[in-house]
Amino acid sequence: MQMEELLACCAAPRWARMVADGSPYRDQEALLAAVDAAFADLSWVEVEQALSTHPRIGDRLDGTSREAAWSRREQAGVSRSDLTVAERLAAANRAYEGRFGHVFLVCADGMTADQIIAAAHRRLGNDVDTERAVVRTELAAITRLRLSRLGAS
Repeated sequence: MQMEELLACCAAPRWARMVADGSPYRDQEALLAAVDAAFADLSWVEVEQALSTHPRIGDRLDGTSREAAWSRREQAGVSRSDLTVAERLAAANRAYEGRFGHVFLVCADGMTADQIIAAAHRRLGNDVDTERAVVRTELAAITRLRLSRLGAS
């Protein structure tokens, strides 16, 4: 796997390097085991680096990059035309960012706007350590999804 492809899946350079260094993988199971091991080894600063490339839920990345296309696809359940939903998403994003200091990250693929908003409100009750663990899980889920799409492209 090439670094550019891996960084499109997760923008943590050390994660991408660890996964790239182990390739080629004998099968998808071995790749996913390496992905998980690399995630487990990331510092919180490195996780935040990966988070910095994710748009707020409800925002759309413009452009033709693979990351922008994936982000738009992952957030397909969020209608930008519904002003009430957009306002509720913006409020949830502000509350979350105010509480935790980083973008609200959820693997939104297949979720409706209401489900995403409910998840943000539930997670506001988490303490920082619990939320960081949830963020790692969500980032890993997004990365796994993107890796599967990478293999399909």
